[in-house]
Parts: sequence; C-alpha cells; structure tokens
Amino acid sequence: MAESIKIPVYSEEKNTFEYDLEAMLGKETLDIFNLDATLLAKKIKNPLKIKVGDKAPFFKLPNANGTIISMESLINKGPVVVTFYRGNWCPYCNLVLNAYQRIVPEIKAFGANLIAISPQNPVSSLYMQAKHDLGYDVLSDAGNSVAKLFTTIIDSETEIINEAQKLGVDFYDFYDFYNHDTKDIPVPAVFIIDKNGTIVFAKSENGDYRLRVEPQDILDALSNISGF
Repeated sequence: MAESIKIPVYSEEKNTFEYDLEAMLGKETLDIFNLDATLLAKKIKNPLKIKVGDKAPFFKLPNANGTIISMESLINKGPVVVTFYRGNWCPYCNLVLNAYQRIVPEIKAFGANLIAISPQNPVSSLYMQAKHDLGYDVLSDAGNSVAKLFTTIIDSETEIINEAQKLGVDFYDFYDFYNHDTKDIPVPAVFIIDKNGTIVFAKSENGDYRLRVEPQDILDALSNISGF
C-alpha cells in the first residue's frame, strides 16, 4: 500500500463538521440531537449481536439498482467489509460513508469488498450512492431483517423525528414503513467477514451514532488477515 495515501480520520472530520453544524442549525437544535446521542450511549453500551469467531449469517439484499447481492457470492471473491448505517438523513452517516469511499482502493488492494446496509428503500439508497459517488454497493435491508442479526435495532425517538421535520427532513420518506408507528433503525457497526464466512472484525463504538469505526481500523484488520 502506497505510503503517500492519506487515510481519512473520521474523528477529526467529525470535529470540524460539528463546528459547522452548530453554525447551521443553532445551538439549541444541536443540543437536542446531542442529548439523544448521549442517552443512547448510556443505554446501549455493547450493541453487537455477533462477535469475532462467529460464523456470519448469509443473506441476500437488493442494491440501489434493485440487483440482488448475496453474501455467499461476495465472500467467494474475498473478505467483505460490512457497515450498517442509519440513513441519508443522518449527517454522521454521510460523513463516514464518504470517508470509507476514500479507502475503497486500499480495501480492494487487500482483495476485499465493501458494502453498506441500511433499512432505507432502494430509491433512497440510490440517492446516497450517487450523492457521494460511492464505489461500493449500498444495500436495502427492509425491516432490518439482516441488521438485527448483527447489531442492535433502536426505535427512533419521536422528538428527534419531529425536530428533523422542522429542518425540512422527513424521516419517513427514506423508508418503506407500513405505518408511522415503526421507526426502527440499526446502531451503526462494522464487520469484516473472511472467505470462510467467519467474522474476523466486529466493532461499534456504542449507541452514540456520532461515533463511528475509523477507516484505519478497517485497514488494519484487513492487513492482519491478509498477512501484509
């Protein structure tokens, strides 16, 4: 791997982003979102449902274009990095998926592939992929049927959804929920599955969705299993 390539540091980019976010939203609004994240951190300390050494559940999900992608076909090509995210409306998801996009060449250099999974509908997934020009598949996991096997599912607070609505973001537009009583989204997490279908890396910071797995952590894990 070329030493000249600068690996993005999510925590640094997050700090810069949050400074700008307060200027855009105002302190009062930002405090509401920050309190939500802080409470989730206290409530959910270990969201992972599967750990290193476990066999990963095989699954099939549609990508942004409606093509069915199977885990079995992916691991036949090499290790797979799987990241679960909340949705287009979450600024931290946008920030981290963009950071992961910038390490796709390094991920591929290890013979691995990256996929991102959310409960959003394919239209929203396509928008996410196009917005960031993502060079990896964004899969739609309706009802969190796959996510719940890997990470904790939470019921989004109505107050947060209403606050987002004030900002012109309709939470429900991104999902194919049958009714507005359903507000389930996954706690963000990253897993790496090797060619044998075994989990070799599993990490989530906690319920605080502002915190995410660093790109360097992913690359270090891939380096360890590849012997580089």
